[in-house]
Amino acid sequence: MTKEKQAVDFEKQLANLEALVESLESGELSLEESLKSFESGIKVARECQQALKAAEQKVELLTRQGDELVSQPFESSDN
Repeated sequence: MTKEKQAVDFEKQLANLEALVESLESGELSLEESLKSFESGIKVARECQQALKAAEQKVELLTRQGDELVSQPFESSDN
């Protein structure tokens, strides 16, 4: 799986999660539909969390210098 594919999948999963939350918040779903949406949302949220943890670990590996972890604050280019 390529890095680009992983990023696209994460973004797609995050969009799916947002759509599930919106549908739950609308109050228009039956109890059964709400439970199915909630279950799907939990699954997607866990997958997103795992993807973020993997990215965090990769960043940590990339910022190691020798045996020492070099911690630097993230500076967004959006500022």
